[in-house]
Amino acid sequence: MTIAIIEDEEVIREELSKLLETNGYQTIKITDFEKIEESLSLYSINLILLDINLPYESGFAICKRIKKKSNIPILFVTSRNTQKDELISIQSGGIDFITKPYHKSILLEKIKRALQMIDPKNYKEITKKGYTLDLHLSILKYKGREIELTRNEFRILYYFFLEENRIITKEELLEYLWNDKCYLDENILMVNINRLRKKAEEIGITNFIETIRGQGYRL
Repeated sequence: MTIAIIEDEEVIREELSKLLETNGYQTIKITDFEKIEESLSLYSINLILLDINLPYESGFAICKRIKKKSNIPILFVTSRNTQKDELISIQSGGIDFITKPYHKSILLEKIKRALQMIDPKNYKEITKKGYTLDLHLSILKYKGREIELTRNEFRILYYFFLEENRIITKEELLEYLWNDKCYLDENILMVNINRLRKKAEEIGITNFIETIRGQGYRL
């Protein structure tokens, strides 16, 4: 799991990073506060730890913009500790709120719970852009219509659903499938992606799995 840390105080940023990495998480430390969203888009992020008092604009404004484009959970970690601050953090789209100085065990538990809440393993279905992937029956659904997927088709599409809006390279897909014991070479991968597109068309989905020339694919 990869956690992005958006914190302008270097000491706290490094302390958070060390704590998280010691407990098995990967961390991305965002330091360009003028281009936060651009920096985040370069990585596959599972959770964001966000301060409120940041240069240029507040964490509340940043949270609102991120949530318009992404379902990544955002946990506010801040020195501001009023009920009003906590309320605004929730209204902005934050999943939780913890004040500094934080208790390490409590922070880690809040992170654990936040990640569990968005873990697809706990879901029966995932819905993106109006179409739904049934995780138990391996079925793609759209506007009352549905179509069954093979194991390989399901595994590929599942990864796209987890990485919505991000460009995914062939190499990344193959590495994911290989690690999951679903051994595909590049030609078989292309065959499966083309089948997925055709099946999507059969139930009315157009422009499914977009090819980004020279880069990869995007759902």
